[in-house]
Amino acid sequence: MRKGFGLIMAIAFIVLVATIGALALSFSTQTSKQTGDIYLRTQAELLAISGAEYAILALTAHNIVPGTGNCINNINIEHNNMFDIAITLQYIGSGLPDPGCNILDNFINTIDSSVTVLMDVIVTSRTEPIRIHRRTLQKL
Repeated sequence: MRKGFGLIMAIAFIVLVATIGALALSFSTQTSKQTGDIYLRTQAELLAISGAEYAILALTAHNIVPGTGNCINNINIEHNNMFDIAITLQYIGSGLPDPGCNILDNFINTIDSSVTVLMDVIVTSRTEPIRIHRRTLQKL
């Protein structure tokens, strides 16, 4: 009777150790996945900030002349084959270019600026379900 009881205890101990090992492996892979997702999300947030700054740079280098339709409506950027950055520009001001531009309001004129741009920056990941949206209002 004692020999059978020892065999049952040994099997129960092996099952217990295997269960603890499987749980440890599961928690380890889950933690690794979460760390990778946090890294990608942080990178996407930084890319959204960089995309807004790039759009401001492109707008300041681009001459908006009323009546010519010479404006930037969209900017699309691909980063390291992992992220897509889509920037949509909408204009607010007075005497803006032709209707080919995304004009929200063409009758607002302030002392500080005659052209203001509303930027929507959307960063999406190709590998994970990460989507960051950043809206910025910038005077030119």
